[in-house]
Amino acid sequence: MKVIARNKKAFHDFEILERFEAGIVLEGSEVKAIRAGRVNLKDSFIKIVKGEPFIFGMHISHLSTSAAHFRPDEKRPRKLLLHKKEINKLIGKTSEKGLTIVPLKLYFNNRNIAKLEIALAKGKTLHDKREAIKKKMMDKEARAAMKNY
Repeated sequence: MKVIARNKKAFHDFEILERFEAGIVLEGSEVKAIRAGRVNLKDSFIKIVKGEPFIFGMHISHLSTSAAHFRPDEKRPRKLLLHKKEINKLIGKTSEKGLTIVPLKLYFNNRNIAKLEIALAKGKTLHDKREAIKKKMMDKEARAAMKNY
């Protein structure tokens, strides 16, 4: 599994509850651009439109070496491929409890297919974010102390 892009902001802003693996519908040279690492997940989010999940805001840059006459829109909504059971579960959880769906990482699996790891997440408050930063600093200091000991 080769990880291409991570959404670090999602781990900072949200508490991850449940993870799913989804395929992505891509056009033209987008797979080549993903392999080259020209993708950004930072401000992307997932919305379910008419019973189908779409990712909005994912930026895949155009490669200069690919065909110039066909350029797909770099920030277009892309359809995600999930099982019907998973889609129904996501719809139920997001409508009832006010949870959101965020992308975590984009990678190629063992069969060389582009996959997106998405998660059901709950937004963190400012207090929770501060606690997470404190915990991270304490762990870092503890590891440094163990290393020096």
